[in-house]
Amino acid sequence: MTSEYAAGLVKEAVDRREEMLNGLSDDIWNYAEGGFQEFRSVERLCQALEAEGFSITRGLAGIPTAFQGVWGNGHPVVGLLGEFDALPGMSQEGACAKKQAVTPGGYGHGCGHNLLGVGALAAAVAIKDYLQNSQRPGTVIYFGTPAEEGGGGKTFLARDGVFAGVDFVYTWHPGSINQMRANHMAATLSKTYEFHGVAAHAGAAPHLGRSALDSCELMNVGCNYLREHVPSDIRFHYAYLDAGGRAPNIVQDHAAVKYLARGPYIRQVMEVFERIDAIAEGAALMCGTKVSSQTGAGYSEFTQNVTLARVLDRALHEIGGPVWDEEDYRLAKAMTDSLTESEKEAQRAMILERYGAGALEDKLAHPLDTVVGDYTPEKCTFVSGATDVGDVSFVVPTAKLNVATNALGTQLHSWQMVAQAGSSIGRKGMLAAGKVMALAAIYVMEDPALLEEAKTEFQNKNGGVYHCPLPADAVPPKEI
Repeated sequence: MTSEYAAGLVKEAVDRREEMLNGLSDDIWNYAEGGFQEFRSVERLCQALEAEGFSITRGLAGIPTAFQGVWGNGHPVVGLLGEFDALPGMSQEGACAKKQAVTPGGYGHGCGHNLLGVGALAAAVAIKDYLQNSQRPGTVIYFGTPAEEGGGGKTFLARDGVFAGVDFVYTWHPGSINQMRANHMAATLSKTYEFHGVAAHAGAAPHLGRSALDSCELMNVGCNYLREHVPSDIRFHYAYLDAGGRAPNIVQDHAAVKYLARGPYIRQVMEVFERIDAIAEGAALMCGTKVSSQTGAGYSEFTQNVTLARVLDRALHEIGGPVWDEEDYRLAKAMTDSLTESEKEAQRAMILERYGAGALEDKLAHPLDTVVGDYTPEKCTFVSGATDVGDVSFVVPTAKLNVATNALGTQLHSWQMVAQAGSSIGRKGMLAAGKVMALAAIYVMEDPALLEEAKTEFQNKNGGVYHCPLPADAVPPKEI
């Protein structure tokens, strides 16, 4: 199949379904469901896949909102990763350049996962059309993966063998530029520490009490001293889940704190947690309390499979980025006008690096990406962001794409991101991403030598061995 014919096929397949795909994305944006609670979103995605002839299996790895849709038979088998969870406190009106919640304190798609999930579905149905028209052997699987934001749904799926038999995986993420990134993304792990003490009257008999809250406080002090004695790119953060109640005249007999650590490699993060565990035990010993801990989400580090990423890069250049109109530029400019001064400085730096000083004023006035950047794997850099796609990349060759769905300078996990994920800007980027992933998948499926090269690279990465950061008995929470 020629490049021109393949590109034309996927463009036609996605364009023909544009209305359906946009409506599906808008519905999921409106549902805005939190991790492991994405029931309405999953139902809509499954309905759309079933209408295309995909066979649906729900409840993967025992997770109610994890599912797969399968079309075709035989090898090669390509997997597409779809996400659909929203973030708490991110509720925001769509296509609105003023901070204005739909539901105060409610959820919103601050990472554009409504676009991510439907863009992957667009790729899946375009690959289905290709297999159907060509009569070639092959299988396309859409994986519905919940709770990427802090729940690590894919880690549970990887641990439980859900991706066994898949030859390669493509996915993408909404962003502000069109480019294959040469990034090494962080590994993360979280743990909750619960301290158990003895309650007492804080005035009349404080000596009879054993303060769980004091234990938390001492643990935090110890961890703050630890920060000086770990590698400089290791970070850890904490949040109180239980401060022991609202009455200061009671010695608190219960308190809990959650820690999250991140670093370049999961082995480093797990080593840091051995030391955090010891600090927690020491804090309990000092206060005469007891401590228990429970592992939460864990993400292994992510790096691109360079072989697969080069194919995505080729497809991105052939398909091109989204095509914007004046209404898109107007909304994008209104969005960037709402940025803080420090965010505007970061936006200017981004534009200068990407376009040069000569284009600065024009791009500030029309702040949407209009070029396709080149993939430069030799310039791979570490970024402190994390994704549970990392765990998928340890069990199957995986590559991830970035396509513009928001204005240059937009920060992830912001109300501006939510607003654009529910706008024409987001939808246009979503459809472009679907076309790119489908075209790249077709190229790999038609070239056995290329797929073998990707598998060899994968094997060299970790010897085919995956060490899950989660304990074998860890189960996903019902919600996060």
